[in-house]
Amino acid sequence: MDELDLLKKDWKKQDAKFPKLSYEEIYKMIHKKSSSIVKWILIICIAELLFWSFLNFLVPEKYLDIYEKFHLKNFLYTTQIIHYTVVIVFIYLFYKNYKAISIFESTNKLMQKIINTRKTVNYYVYYNIAIYILLSLIVNIIMFSSPEIMVETLIPKNKEIDGELFLTIMLIAQVVAVFIIIGLLWLYYKIIYGILLKKLSKNYKELKNLN
Repeated sequence: MDELDLLKKDWKKQDAKFPKLSYEEIYKMIHKKSSSIVKWILIICIAELLFWSFLNFLVPEKYLDIYEKFHLKNFLYTTQIIHYTVVIVFIYLFYKNYKAISIFESTNKLMQKIINTRKTVNYYVYYNIAIYILLSLIVNIIMFSSPEIMVETLIPKNKEIDGELFLTIMLIAQVVAVFIIIGLLWLYYKIIYGILLKKLSKNYKELKNLN
């Protein structure tokens, strides 16, 4: 039971030895909690951007040279720039949500801001999963459309491996890897953003009850 629940419990006690909390005091508590939650959403989104940017700097150039043979290097650079631009737009929207929800206004307006924040978070989660699926499909379709280049690039020259068997194994491995990564992404967003959205939903219900 959190601080707000304890205060609400005390508020409802008829025989309490201290004055009951007013409507405004309860509203202030909910407002403060909602503002804090949206701030954490903003912080986590910025941290994600910095984390993935840092990882990209660690990727060896030789790894990217493989994609050059499939004429995908420029495509990947372009999509990366577009992706970061979209993420920055989401960060801006989260910042706007935080600034908007920080303003002390009526209960109805705060409820609407909570709804808007939840929508923005859901769009952000769906975008990240959708863009990964789309890019994985495009990259794999292009690569498997040039099986000779795949065999030549990925099989060591000093090893004799059946080309068709190798491509079959690669296809299965790629499909499994994509599903695993999608599952991990969904689990991450479900845990991190799911917890925050659950708290926002709880605050929304509290405001609805106050009304």
